[in-house]
Amino acid sequence: MTGASAVPSPVRRAVLLVNYEARRGNQALDGVVERLRAGGVTVEEAALDGPESVESAVAALGEVDAAIICGGDGSLCRAVPGVIAAGVTLGILPMGTANDLARTLAIPDDLDAATDIIIAGHRRRIDVGTVNGKPFFNVASMGLSTELARQLSPELKRRWGRLGYALAALKTLAGARRFAASITENGTTTGTRTMQIAVGNGRFYGGGTVVAERAAIDDGHLDLYSLEMRSVWKLALMLKSFRSGEHGAWSEVHTARGTAFEIRTSRPMKINADGELLAETPAVFEVHPGAVTVLAPLPQDQ
Repeated sequence: MTGASAVPSPVRRAVLLVNYEARRGNQALDGVVERLRAGGVTVEEAALDGPESVESAVAALGEVDAAIICGGDGSLCRAVPGVIAAGVTLGILPMGTANDLARTLAIPDDLDAATDIIIAGHRRRIDVGTVNGKPFFNVASMGLSTELARQLSPELKRRWGRLGYALAALKTLAGARRFAASITENGTTTGTRTMQIAVGNGRFYGGGTVVAERAAIDDGHLDLYSLEMRSVWKLALMLKSFRSGEHGAWSEVHTARGTAFEIRTSRPMKINADGELLAETPAVFEVHPGAVTVLAPLPQDQ
């Protein structure tokens, strides 16, 4: 593990960056702000418009030791470059649809409880994955998940929440086809025909699906899997194993674990990173151990 500090370091001054387009982005935050201030945190609120908004907000406020992101996994991805550049700790108030990074870090969806975690001041260093230099926390993938991202419109997520994933998934599966790809790790290249290739940095994605049985967000590794079945409907038989991370036991699922992968496809394919279409093949995936410090509960083994 990259590590977590058992001794809390209280947050003194923070900027609260809100993605107003997140599923719960229009939820009033007056109670959160009051709770933070009662807990000894001086906080100012601003809109999260993009990576540059983190840096500019921190610069405007001067001495800031935390950037608290109110949004989902896509919002957190957008904030990563600014958080790293500003040298501040990341706080998370889950207000998206899936909130998989929060799930990985055991941060609850309840905003009061999540606020109390920020006030407690326990810090963890976690890994960040990149695909062609673009950061992600959970999973970057191509194939089924990319088409799912196309189908899962903001309106569908806002109206139906997690049920929206199921509705979009049914439409995606109906039109699924295999594609040709090559996967390179440590100089060795393997060719395949697959319906999806996913590279995970964290533990959860897609609303609670497990990347790999032993995946962790502070282990310094990426976990890859490739779905190489001929019939996409066999996924229905695999659903339970995906929820537990045991899908690698199926012969149709190729898995690998490493610090970097290169993936090429017969034609350029879009890559979905934490719900955002951020890159396309050919693609290089890398892990950056301990790149971000986050406010989160201590791991259970601490």
